[in-house]
Amino acid sequence: MQFDELNHALSARGFLPQSFSAAAEARQAALDIIGDRSVGIGGSATVRDMGLYEALAQRGNPVHWHWKVAKPNKQRERDAALTADVYLSSANAILTDGRILNIDGTANRVAGLIYGPPAVIVIAGRNKIVSSIDEGIQRTRRDCCPENARRLGLDTPCARTGRCADCRTASRMCNVITIHEAPTRVVKEFHVLLVDEDLGL
Repeated sequence: MQFDELNHALSARGFLPQSFSAAAEARQAALDIIGDRSVGIGGSATVRDMGLYEALAQRGNPVHWHWKVAKPNKQRERDAALTADVYLSSANAILTDGRILNIDGTANRVAGLIYGPPAVIVIAGRNKIVSSIDEGIQRTRRDCCPENARRLGLDTPCARTGRCADCRTASRMCNVITIHEAPTRVVKEFHVLLVDEDLGL
């Protein structure tokens, strides 16, 4: 996949894009960007599958990720992630015009990307690239939310059927939709690492 036009669109909006042919290259780039800074991680199958948590913890970075703690400590870890030096996550969709779309249930992930640490790194595979907001919402509700609901053991229609029912359940996955037109002024460096592989959900 040629990322030149997408890199240009992201740059024009104030993001700091890089593109890579393989996830291993993006992993090393993320580690280089982070350096010795503390890291908060939002829920992300991409980050999990790339082994970034383990690499960061092994080299001594302070890392806060609610996926790695017991249930009673999850909220405390979400809060700590928002005060780290760098926030690491993926996105549900990267639009070809350079906008970034996310759908969240708890919204700690989008909070970190909007009004959290001063540095953000979003890693996204080619499967996340879409041409419109509607397409981004559709792919997220089709490909991401049902699988995540099953993983979390949530009692939602999509967990049972694999299809979005636009439900009103207490466990609903789609409570907040955000569209980044550009980084907020709180975020001083917003890196977007694009990978020419299918990554995450």
